[in-house]
Amino acid sequence: MPMRSQRPAFTLAAAATLSALLAWGAPALARDLVVALKTEPTSMDPQYHALTPNIQLSQTLLDPLVCPDAELAPKPCLAESWSAEGSTWTFKLRPNVKFSDGTPFTSADVVFSFERVPKVPNSPSSFNIYLQQVSKVEAVDPLTVRITTVKPYPLVPINLTGLPILSAKAASGAAPEGKTTTEMNAGTGLVGAGPYRFVSWKRGSEIVFERNPHYWGPKPAWDRVVYRPITNPAARVAALLAGDVDLVEDPPTDDLARLQKDPKLNVVTKPSNRVIYVALDQHGDQTPGITGADGKPLARNPLRDKRVREALSLAIDRKALVDRIMGGVATPAAQLLPYPMLGASPNLTQAPKADVEKAKALLKEAGHPDGFNLVLGAPNGRYINDSKVAQTLAAMWTRIGVKTTIDSNAPPVFFKNRDSHAYSAYLAGWGTATGEMSNTLNSLLVTPNKEKGVGTTNRSRYSNLEMDRLVEASAAVMDSSKRGALLAKASELAMADFAMLPVHFEHSVWAMKKGLAFTGRADQMTMVQYVTPAK
Repeated sequence: MPMRSQRPAFTLAAAATLSALLAWGAPALARDLVVALKTEPTSMDPQYHALTPNIQLSQTLLDPLVCPDAELAPKPCLAESWSAEGSTWTFKLRPNVKFSDGTPFTSADVVFSFERVPKVPNSPSSFNIYLQQVSKVEAVDPLTVRITTVKPYPLVPINLTGLPILSAKAASGAAPEGKTTTEMNAGTGLVGAGPYRFVSWKRGSEIVFERNPHYWGPKPAWDRVVYRPITNPAARVAALLAGDVDLVEDPPTDDLARLQKDPKLNVVTKPSNRVIYVALDQHGDQTPGITGADGKPLARNPLRDKRVREALSLAIDRKALVDRIMGGVATPAAQLLPYPMLGASPNLTQAPKADVEKAKALLKEAGHPDGFNLVLGAPNGRYINDSKVAQTLAAMWTRIGVKTTIDSNAPPVFFKNRDSHAYSAYLAGWGTATGEMSNTLNSLLVTPNKEKGVGTTNRSRYSNLEMDRLVEASAAVMDSSKRGALLAKASELAMADFAMLPVHFEHSVWAMKKGLAFTGRADQMTMVQYVTPAK
């Protein structure tokens, strides 16, 4: 990409310089980085929607107290250090930090940011999950924050990786939450202490950030970053090969071998903790999108029957799906977090094998010898091959008599439908920034409780009080091995109940110009502050 400057007189020397700047091998000279996103964020408000496309941008603008490294280990960020005594955590803040508008960062900004979280209205997936055990946040002095939890709670530093800090001065306003989500989407009040600052967002077209001149950390490589949402994987690669973008997320799996051989490209792959799963509505007798084999309404929701849920799981040939649809860029899943991450069960390392005949027998035993009709909701362009995966699942379920059709929509439409419980069954994904099972179970499967901040993404409205008890008990166990054992037992309970159906863990792929370097992350985030010219 050429530098932005006044056009010089056109000479042979200038022409040579321009040619060099445009060459594949010279991104180190470029001042701008252009990134093709597979999914556009739903909001710029860093506390509105706990969604990876949102978080990876907000944490480029706003640093949290604790930052996760590429393997999700917590590292000092706006907090230099922390310590715990019983139910009290003390965080010592980094001195001499300024926000992108030049104002100083203090403990008052931390208190404001944490207090704002539960006040943000209509959150599809609330950040309150990270504050579930916090009872009080206090500014002891300008550079000290005290966090008191309901009981001893070992996950405070890990959870704080998900809560970037806003400038209280910039983000205050007349609404209960201060500046509203609508205002934040326009950039008003969106002031943080991260490596970049917000410039503009033209929905469907581009998002522009520029380097924060006051950033406390290492100077990022790029003057400006331009994000372009391109939901079609083939179109993303075409833009890269044409030189219109410098880096793309998740190129088509069918093209991966060819791209890896291209001398003009650098391809990075990374196993992630993102599980692709099917959620099944188990809330009531009436559920949308399901009819009997004769097309008439059913008196009882079949998904409430464990035998039906098990049959749907047994119909899925996870290995074939990974090999043929994912091109090997995934791992079949038997639980919601890959082992050996903390809380993943060592007894659930092998995905269950498909068994069509047993699945048919279970359906017959459950009173559905002729099967039934089902609509499977799915996004188109949010996860790797998501629409293809949904179509494959539909074919596998139809094979056992559950005649499945797909309702596939652009991610914003899909999430709106999902959050309004428009689906009896839907395909989605979950990646945890904390790297342990507690966040996953508390979000996806613990009985929803708004006051406690749990079950925030439990759209199947599953409830298992024994599993809830184990997850809650684990939160007070400071010994990580003992906490992991409790979470593993909770995971085993949920999987034995077929609470939801894990399908596979994604492997993330980034393709970029040869002169760029990027270390893949387990949380799948494209963090541009870590994209550098190759050495």
